[in-house]
Amino acid sequence: MKVRAAIVSGLHEPWRTEEIELDEPHAGEVLVKMAWSGMCHSDEHVRTGDISQDTEVLQLFGVDSMFPCIGGHEGSGIVEAVGDNVTSLAPGDQVAVSFVPACGRCEPCASGRQYLCDLTAMTLAGPMMSDMTWRHHLDGRNVNRMAQLGTFADHIVVNEASLVKIEPWQDLKAAALISCGISTGYGSVIDRAELKAGEVVAVIGCGGVGSGAIQGARIGGARAVVAIDILQSKVDRAMKIGATHGATSIMDAAFNVMPDLTMGRNADVVVLTPGVLTGDLIEQARSLCAKGGRVVTTAIAPFNQNTADLNLFNFAMFNQSLLGTVFGSANPRFQIPNLLRLHEKGLLEIDALITQEYTLDQVQQGYDDLADGKNVRGIVRF
Repeated sequence: MKVRAAIVSGLHEPWRTEEIELDEPHAGEVLVKMAWSGMCHSDEHVRTGDISQDTEVLQLFGVDSMFPCIGGHEGSGIVEAVGDNVTSLAPGDQVAVSFVPACGRCEPCASGRQYLCDLTAMTLAGPMMSDMTWRHHLDGRNVNRMAQLGTFADHIVVNEASLVKIEPWQDLKAAALISCGISTGYGSVIDRAELKAGEVVAVIGCGGVGSGAIQGARIGGARAVVAIDILQSKVDRAMKIGATHGATSIMDAAFNVMPDLTMGRNADVVVLTPGVLTGDLIEQARSLCAKGGRVVTTAIAPFNQNTADLNLFNFAMFNQSLLGTVFGSANPRFQIPNLLRLHEKGLLEIDALITQEYTLDQVQQGYDDLADGKNVRGIVRF
C-alpha cells in the first residue's frame, strides 16, 4: 500500500513528506493506522547526526547509512491488520508504540527489566526485527525508521514487541506523549532515582521529558521541585504542572534558590533533561546535588561524547550517584497503562504540555518552532 511519511534523506536535510510503499505485515508484525505522533527532540538527533554511527557499525545492521529515515518514535493508533503468530493484538485494538521493544523472553525481560530488552540492539537502523527483511520502500530504496517505528507516517508496520495495547476508552492523544517523553521523565524520578517522599528534586530542562520528571516528582511526594530552563516561558509552564520554584540557569538555582530552600544541602535528586546532553553539564548537575544525592542523566548525548566534567573528590566524598537511564528505567507494558490511569484521574497533565498541533506536512515547521523555543511539545495529528 502507498502511505505518506515524513522522511529525512541526509545529514542536516529537512524533514519532507514523501509517498512510500509499505508492505503487508509478516509473521510477528502489525499494521497500525496512526492517530497521533509526538514530536520528540530525539528525532532531530538523527537529522543532526548525534546518534549516527560509523559505516562499519551500521553494516552490522545491514545498512550503510542512517538515511533515508522515517522519523517519529512516539505515537498511538489503531491496529488494522496482524501477521501470523501475533497473539497479543487484533484488528481494532488501540495501541501505543514503545521505542523500547519488549520481547518478554530475553534475560532482561525475564528479570523484570523490559527497558533493557535485547531487541533494543536492533532499533538504531536496518530491516524488520522479525525476519531481517524490509517493509518500507522509497523509489526502490529501503527506508530506515526511527527506533524501528517511524511514527511520522499515516500507517506503520512494526514488530508486535514494539506495541502496547491500551483500553478502548483511553485517550490516544495522551497515549502518544506518554509512550516516550512523559514515561521517560516520570520514571527517571520515580524508578531510577527512587524518590523518597519529602525529598527535593531539581529538573534541568523543562521540555517534554522534563515535564514528565516534574510531574513524577510532584506525584511521588517531593517537598519541593525546582524547574531550571534557559527559557522563562518553559519555567512558567513548569510551575503550572508541579514545580514549586524556578530558575533560568543552574547558577541561579545554586545561589538564589537552593540556599534558603534546603538550608544549603542542595537537591536530593537532580534530573538532566536538556535537548542535547554534553559533558560539561555533569559537574554542574553534581554541584547542585546534596550529600548522598542522585544525578540522573535523561537525554541523548552525541555518540562520540566520551568525556565528562566531574569533580571526583566531591563525587566520592559526598557519596553521590551518577545514573543513566533509558525509558526512565521502567517497563513499557506497565508504565504506559499506569500513566494513562493517572491521566484519567486528573493526576498527570498532558494537554497543557501540547503547545501546537501539526499536520504531517508541517513536521519541519514543528522542529523549527522547537528550536526557536516556541514549543514544549508539538504533536502530529493524523
